[in-house]
Amino acid sequence: MKGTRLDMVLSLTFENFSRNSLQKLIENGNVSINNLICKTKKYKVKSDDEITVVIPEPEELNIIAEDIPINIVYEDEDILVVNKEKGMVVHPAVGNYTGTLVNAIMFHCKNLSSINGTIRPGIVHRIDKDTSGLLMVAKNDMAHKSLAEQLAQHSITRAYHAIVYNNFNNDEGTINEPIGRDPKNRLKQAVTSFNSKEAITHYKVLERFGNFTYIEARLETGRTHQIRVHMAYINHPLLGDKVYGPKKTVFGAESQMLHAKLLGFKHPRTGEYMEWSSDLPDDFKRILNILRK
Repeated sequence: MKGTRLDMVLSLTFENFSRNSLQKLIENGNVSINNLICKTKKYKVKSDDEITVVIPEPEELNIIAEDIPINIVYEDEDILVVNKEKGMVVHPAVGNYTGTLVNAIMFHCKNLSSINGTIRPGIVHRIDKDTSGLLMVAKNDMAHKSLAEQLAQHSITRAYHAIVYNNFNNDEGTINEPIGRDPKNRLKQAVTSFNSKEAITHYKVLERFGNFTYIEARLETGRTHQIRVHMAYINHPLLGDKVYGPKKTVFGAESQMLHAKLLGFKHPRTGEYMEWSSDLPDDFKRILNILRK
């Protein structure tokens, strides 16, 4: 790391922090080099430098319950299954504490699991802001532990529908490539061997349209942006995905054509396998109709 900028060195060390947040730590005097505070993010690190980082205590956040309409497809004393709309963030984060699915669920349901803390009560897994579809929520810690264990064992059914660029040579396949933060852009994920985790996506062609293909993708693992990263890696980026695909959109798509269509798992209390399916959102259907014509 000799000769590397200080903020880059920190971003490679503290991979759970964004580069922007680490730069703020530097600017606020939370980083010392050889016992001297350094507020210069462009400082070039030397091989014998001793770097100390003080992480401030997180702010106590009061997440407000908000009367926001949500589509609940199943509910009992232990779990919720929600069909999330495209454009809704799943849980609050820095700079975005309202209008999320968590705010809406807290208004609807007073009791949620506490395992993921005050920011993500009840949230066992996430889907991206601009991905629509089915999401499971735990109403108590027993249910949360059961669902999290099923996720870890890769036994939960999660099937997504997507429209991707280019035609496939085969009808189905598996992408088994590790995913981690993109070393060149900390705001993105990438297939990489550096600080990455196993990621497995199974895909199947549903319809072919020449320059585009309608597919189903089933997750065996659940890494951030997994389907988007894996499909871009094999030269089939998602239509509308300006982060991992072409910057110029087509067919008026404002975001990636990705929908969590199928969700299935064993009920935490009864052990019975349950499964739900959801309709494609209108924008997804509109583009499919264009392609079919």
